[in-house]
Amino acid sequence: MKTTDSESKVRCSFCGKEARDVQKLIAGPKVHICDECVSLCREIIEEDRHREPEKKKELKEMRPSQIKNFLDEHIVGQDRAKRALSVAVYNHYKRIRSAELEAAGAEPHEEDEGVELTKGNILLIGPTGSGKTLMAQSLAKKLDVPFTIADATSLTEAGYVGEDVENVVKNLWLAADRDVERASRGIVCIDEIDKISRRGDSPSSTRDVGGEGVQQALLKMVESSRVMITPEGSRNRPQQEFIQVDTGNILFIASGSFQGLTDIIARRIGKSQMGFGADFSKRLESSNDLLRHVRPEDVVKFGMIPEFVGRFPVIVAFDELSEDMLVEILWKPKNSLVKQYQKLFELENVKLRFNQDAMVAIVREAIKRKTGARGLRAIIEEVMLDIMYELPSLENVRECVITEESVLHREKPMLVYEKQSA
Repeated sequence: MKTTDSESKVRCSFCGKEARDVQKLIAGPKVHICDECVSLCREIIEEDRHREPEKKKELKEMRPSQIKNFLDEHIVGQDRAKRALSVAVYNHYKRIRSAELEAAGAEPHEEDEGVELTKGNILLIGPTGSGKTLMAQSLAKKLDVPFTIADATSLTEAGYVGEDVENVVKNLWLAADRDVERASRGIVCIDEIDKISRRGDSPSSTRDVGGEGVQQALLKMVESSRVMITPEGSRNRPQQEFIQVDTGNILFIASGSFQGLTDIIARRIGKSQMGFGADFSKRLESSNDLLRHVRPEDVVKFGMIPEFVGRFPVIVAFDELSEDMLVEILWKPKNSLVKQYQKLFELENVKLRFNQDAMVAIVREAIKRKTGARGLRAIIEEVMLDIMYELPSLENVRECVITEESVLHREKPMLVYEKQSA
């Protein structure tokens, strides 16, 4: 059937194609739609129909024992820290579920009336490379919630050059795919929190925009408030609409090494042990023992303002990693460094093996550098550089063995070649 000129000029109201460019054009009241747009609409409807609704994790899936078991798969040691974190996170999400039930109209018990559960933010204290940030990341993975890490050293008070405190919540909103509801239940890890401490425990006489000023700016956000963030661009464009995020159900985890805190704890404990009846044989000497006795007043003495410390009621101390723990960190976790390098070599069809003496030598070098678990990768990279450079050019290599001499004297690893037929 031949279309007339007037009919051919009719266009699809959705894609703009003319009647002669499509097989069918369906007319409606002052609107037209072509067969291609109808097919596209049907595909979209089918996708939405088969898409499963997002399931929230039940409380029984987030029991403290289950959270700790998950952390055990990814992190070696730190049992006390894992237990404390597991309980704190479980209580936090139990508090959110309780608020949801009340909002849904569930009647509380008579003795529970007027009881409001407050948020328990977490402060992680421990030496560098002991797994503080990794544990926070693993928690977010287990709970399947939006997660972001902020570096406290880059934050400044509002109005000064640097990153605004509100950007911490904005990054969480971006991690939640711009979903305000999901962002309001996420986890924020503020790393290097000890770097924004003031000097001494007395108030600063001058304006400290990168230290005490940041702590004061974080106060309302960390507790429970509505934070206004700009969707795009900077704060200097007032014509933009602001997005409001409620931080009441966001779990804040602050972490820092707090170097020098053990001296403050030792002085406090030493004072309490002075006198004729003091038992000096039980004097605490190791940093692990000292950190386990940390109190909020010690953190205030270090340089954090009392109002900020008061908003982090759960203080978790991490142990300094021993040689045995570092050796286990090398090979035991699911995503250990040894397993990562073995996978890299498998892609070249070569089996990689580390001798026990080689792993001990790597660990001792990391302890000497005082970099903790974070420094293990740098040492392995130095050891593996030459062989990883040469391996793609070598043929018939079946196995590569890293020995103690490879680590200590940078000798070439042992290579095992496949037997060739005569």
